[in-house]
Amino acid sequence: MKYLNYILILLGAIVALYANSSKAQNVLVLILGIVLLMVGIYRISKTIPSKKDKDEFNNTED
Repeated sequence: MKYLNYILILLGAIVALYANSSKAQNVLVLILGIVLLMVGIYRISKTIPSKKDKDEFNNTED
């Protein structure tokens, strides 16, 4: 499942760069690439614990 996130980010970046590189930019392809990129980043950020939760855990430990 972790690799799916990286694939989404990589695929989104490639699609966005491809859509942006041509003279006649295809806006729908560019939006699709950005959406894939953002979904991949969102899915990765969900798995990273917040710093606030870590600090609260350390305070209750003392």
